[in-house]
Amino acid sequence: MAENPFKKDDFKKAIKSRSIWIGSIVAVLIAISPYLFYTYQYFPNTPTYDTFLFSIESTYYESVNTMMWMLMGKLIPLILLILWFFTCKHWWYHIILIPVAMYAFQIFSLIESDIKNIDEIEIYWLIPIMMFITPFVYFIRVKLFDKHVLGIDLDAMDQELKELKAKQKASEDKNMPKAV
Repeated sequence: MAENPFKKDDFKKAIKSRSIWIGSIVAVLIAISPYLFYTYQYFPNTPTYDTFLFSIESTYYESVNTMMWMLMGKLIPLILLILWFFTCKHWWYHIILIPVAMYAFQIFSLIESDIKNIDEIEIYWLIPIMMFITPFVYFIRVKLFDKHVLGIDLDAMDQELKELKAKQKASEDKNMPKAV
């Protein structure tokens, strides 16, 4: 019989190595986040900025530097929140999606030059998201609380109910008069 070329220890080492790489990338992103924020200083204090790749025009702020300052002030927390969402192991991590959505809406309104009320109307866009996420997270919390704090296991309760119904049916079948 041929040996399995993929040994369990090799698989565990590969997973651990991958985990170390991902953790290192996350740590580096968190460490350089202040430097990423201050990249706005490299943009000119003029209404337009032209490069060979793209052109940025700031009509509302009248300065590309100010626009990039606002953008970085929203983009860096958004990136950090997304990293937190994907690396969080707590039961409530879905709640992190609410500030993620808020920052995403703020970035959209910042980029969209026709919108004049930045950081004012995004809360109304968040209401449908909150109406979905909050009950979902509360449902998870109730299930965990019932199981781990109160010791209520719904699967075990269902099994007990099935057994009780089976016993009731068996006793009813015994007590039923037989047809002659």
